Amino acid sequence: MKENNNKNSVELCVLCGEPEAVILANGDYPTHPRPLQILANAPYIVCCDGGADAYIDRGNVPDVIIGDGDSLSEENRRKYSHILHCVSDQETNDQTKAVNFLLSQGKRNIAIVGATGKREDHTLGNISLLIDYMHTGAHVRMLTDYGIFIPCHDTCSFPSQPGQQISIINFGAHNLRGEGLVYPLSDFTNWWQGTLNESTGTEFTIYAEGEYLVVINY
Repeated sequence: MKENNNKNSVELCVLCGEPEAVILANGDYPTHPRPLQILANAPYIVCCDGGADAYIDRGNVPDVIIGDGDSLSEENRRKYSHILHCVSDQETNDQTKAVNFLLSQGKRNIAIVGATGKREDHTLGNISLLIDYMHTGAHVRMLTDYGIFIPCHDTCSFPSQPGQQISIINFGAHNLRGEGLVYPLSDFTNWWQGTLNESTGTEFTIYAEGEYLVVINY
């Protein structure tokens, strides 16, 4: 494989930098300090439907509530009607509606929290959509209570700690090879095959041609 020396630095920025906006989805409300800190420091917050109920119940007010309105309480629907953007399109989910709204506002560095839990089908759908958002030019990451999901393409490098657990979920990339990881990579054909890897130092690199997700555990 011909190595690409022009490593994609976008992921380093997305991993370490502060987002322009945070989306709070309607999954389990975050409990880990990392997503909670991202949420607390967010300059702009979009809540997906019922996610707004959980956010408001904790004494906060989002900048925007977006979705089809099916899971937002009637009380909050009335009280916060001035920031509610109802989008009835059933061809996209509320997380995607929130991403599209932020992109229309010129905000591309986006963090998503609260997108997992409650229902496994929604969790899988929300995770898989990260690749679609990358296609739009968004720099997006998803923070759960266990780690960070980052959509990637081609060769990318990431900061890490020795022994940090890393997983790679392939979305059709070819010539996958890793540097700074315990176990070798290959052109995985099933999501489980790239899980439970481990960083050997303060940075690791994935060489590839195509798209994949990187999961970095805290």
